[in-house]
Amino acid sequence: MMSNMSELKKTLSIAGIAVLLGAVAIVSAPRRAAPDAFFDVGEPFFPEFTDPEEAATLEVIEFDEEQATAIPFMVTNRNGLWTIPSHHDYPADGEERLADAAANIISVIKDDFRSDNVADHEALGVIDPTDDTVSSLQGRGSRVTFRAADERVLADLVIGRPVPGRPGLRFVRVPDQKRVYAARFEADISTAFEDWIETNLLEVEREQVDRITLNEYFIDERTLSVVRRGEFIMSKDGEDAWSANEAPAGQEVDTVQVNLLVGAVMTMNIAGVRPKPPGLSGNLREAFEQGQISQSDVQTLTSRGFYPTAEGGLLSNDGELLVRTNEGVLYTLRFGEIVYGRGDSVAVGDDSSDDEETGSGENRYVFITAEFDESVLPEPDAADEDAHASWENQVREGREKAERLAARFANWYYVIQSGSYDRIHRPSAEFLKDIEEAEAAN
Repeated sequence: MMSNMSELKKTLSIAGIAVLLGAVAIVSAPRRAAPDAFFDVGEPFFPEFTDPEEAATLEVIEFDEEQATAIPFMVTNRNGLWTIPSHHDYPADGEERLADAAANIISVIKDDFRSDNVADHEALGVIDPTDDTVSSLQGRGSRVTFRAADERVLADLVIGRPVPGRPGLRFVRVPDQKRVYAARFEADISTAFEDWIETNLLEVEREQVDRITLNEYFIDERTLSVVRRGEFIMSKDGEDAWSANEAPAGQEVDTVQVNLLVGAVMTMNIAGVRPKPPGLSGNLREAFEQGQISQSDVQTLTSRGFYPTAEGGLLSNDGELLVRTNEGVLYTLRFGEIVYGRGDSVAVGDDSSDDEETGSGENRYVFITAEFDESVLPEPDAADEDAHASWENQVREGREKAERLAARFANWYYVIQSGSYDRIHRPSAEFLKDIEEAEAAN
């Protein structure tokens, strides 16, 4: 009995030592609070990217399943000049919007681990849109990349489908990694061309407009003759009254409609641009005389609804709108051919022809010019030095603005959205109304 008790004590003693050693091993071994899949949940995707002002380039690549192609959009800053390389290097108004988008990417964290399996990428919508090794057209996300001025990649993320039942969360993946996370991604990273350019293209303020001319004519394309309907000129009288050069008896200018027209000019929706050949970016008369315009340049002009004249001028398919300001800036908007299509076929001109009815909506080519009209600012008596000095400043500022805007417009054909065209290109009759009886009596 004593022997058995001794053996039992010995066994228990050994077992106790084993338990103690096991406990020591557990305490001294490296500890992990969660499996590998969850070790970085809660961390930012790009911890070294902390300053949104460091971002100099944004590239967004989306996948068009109908065309089975990746569609890039890029805005960048090179030597202080913001441009949109994906849209013929058109000047961009991008600094503030890019900084906001970068700040949103910086704040994105790994909310939840979802999958380490490549086979799940299609269902979660995180296939890289540029990945040619994947045959599936389904499940491709949008790839968002930020780079610094020295081309260093600051952030690079594939944005997938929304997470079911968790508003604001999307499935996301770093392109060279297979791991997929759920992350709160509510950034408004637009790839719409019109969102990245100057919204008031003409830099016109409502109170500055003092004269509007509707040069109403059209080109008979069969005979190439000009069919003129008249020139309707509306001039501002006082603070908020307008008169016209031609108003039938019993009618007057409808100020409300004039204000709507000015508002439409201020908010003209630019749907796309096309670069002009070098010879068409300056004075047409001089370019013709110096042989800088080729036959192909002329064909490009006419195909877009613009017809050079023997005097070095330019006529357009559907007339002109001239807007003058009290600064002395005179804008001419010439309305050309219809531009059919959608997406990049309108924005930049892709393989879809502008001349074919490839989509809904009838956008319109517009040829815009600006010049200084010195008659707006008559010279005062030189004896009044203060008035003369003020006049000189006004003339200088007006001329500089006109020259700056002329340079902006010189290189581009613009495409305006169909709705915007309809609000701007209106017949003169729509700007007249019957004189009310009380006014007529006075």
